[in-house]
Amino acid sequence: LRSQFSRLLKLDDILPGRRNIPFDPKEIRTENKGKYILKEIEINSTSSRRMKIILTIPENISGRCPAVVCIHGHGGTLRIVYDDKSIYKGFASELAAGNYITIATTVSQHEIYEEGRMLMGERLWDLIRCVDYLESLKEVDRKRIGCAGLSLGGEMAMWLGAMDTRIKATLSSGFLTVMDQMEKNHCMCWKFPGLRELADWADVYSLIAPRALLCQNGLKEPANDFTVPLAEKALAEIKMIY
Repeated sequence: LRSQFSRLLKLDDILPGRRNIPFDPKEIRTENKGKYILKEIEINSTSSRRMKIILTIPENISGRCPAVVCIHGHGGTLRIVYDDKSIYKGFASELAAGNYITIATTVSQHEIYEEGRMLMGERLWDLIRCVDYLESLKEVDRKRIGCAGLSLGGEMAMWLGAMDTRIKATLSSGFLTVMDQMEKNHCMCWKFPGLRELADWADVYSLIAPRALLCQNGLKEPANDFTVPLAEKALAEIKMIY
């Protein structure tokens, strides 16, 4: 299933050779946040496209640290997961202050950057490149890399955890549901050719097994959104795989 998804996401041709794409990092700015250092950096996403990331390193780092890819939702910006006044409650800042290395990039775009690619594939590719970059850092414990996100970020955390087995723990917030629920009153960027014929969300989440998975759904979700009964329906299928 992972191999089939790779083809549908139009990533199967570039995933094997991504180690040959140099990062060529360029620091744009550095900020001392007290408990951690925040850097805005530009790196190579593909051989012909650059991407911006936020990277935080604990101020008094000792040895290698666990790392988390922090993912925003629709309308999100590069730094918003670090903003405690946003709907994300600054969860990336909390992690950064708690001796985690964090990384974030932008996945809210709705345009396709490169010919022959597709939207969800490019979003996922940039997150995979974030994991690649984390692995290149001497400060990162490569055996303890996780991801977390809310809304579209919860969706992308699901995809990243499912498709990249280097992710050891996945937190998907505000997304666990069934595909039928998302066919109306939702941004349709989730749906791409071949997906529904192949799987439902429970199948994608199940690719994370046996690695750690935490899903959060709000009790106050509106009736047409990511309600707990729908989440429990999907979770029952995921539990069978685990």
